[in-house]
Formats: sequence, C-alpha cells, structure tokens
Amino acid sequence: MKKKTIQLCVMAAVIIFTSSCSQRIVGTWTVQRYETLTPGQPGVALSNIGTVEFKPNGTGEKNLNYTVLGITRNDQSPFKWNWSADKYVSINSDGSDFSKTWIIVQNKKKFQKWKSTDGTNAVQVIELKK
Repeated sequence: MKKKTIQLCVMAAVIIFTSSCSQRIVGTWTVQRYETLTPGQPGVALSNIGTVEFKPNGTGEKNLNYTVLGITRNDQSPFKWNWSADKYVSINSDGSDFSKTWIIVQNKKKFQKWKSTDGTNAVQVIELKK
C-alpha cells in the first residue's frame, strides 16, 4: 500500500510539473521585438508591435500593428495554440505571419524568446514580455 501511495504522489507531481510549464505562457504578452533575418541581407527588427493573449483553453487573440518595407500589417485575429514538449509552440491563425511552429529558445516566467522560419532561408525571432 505504501508503495502505491508513493507511486501516485510521483505521478501527480510529474503531471503538475509538465502542465505548469505550458501554463507559463498563459496571459497577455507584449511583442517586445520581432525580427526577420536573411543570410547576406540586413535584418529587419521591429519593437513593441502589440500584444498577444494566450488563454488556458488553447486559444488566443493577437492585437498586432506593424509596418515592414512600407507594407502595414494589422493582425487582430483569434488563433489556436499548442505547447509541445517544452520545446515548441504552434500557432494556427489564418493569414497571419505568426501562424507556424516556433522553437522555444528562452522560457522564463516574464520573458519568452522563440525562433522560426518561413520555409526559405529567412529566420524570424520573436521576444515576448509580460
């Protein structure tokens, strides 16, 4: 009986720990920096372009406004998100530059840094701050 109790306590601790990591992203974050890097070309970096809200049910809302190379983008649309293995965040939102799988580079309570690619040589870096 004692052995089963210990096993249950260990399993409960593992479940709480793994779910708490993904819950770290829940809340409203400021997009402090959004950068696109292409080898051999100057990078494009934008600061404070809006907010992203991650809800605990795997949905969220973006409120982003930015201009790149004379093209203004207003991204104020809902999205679905999925946290995977504490290494990846997938965002699914129709017609959004942010709709892709991101690699988690830094995962702190008040700061997140992610990287992704657009399928070519360009790399996007996003920094979120609470």
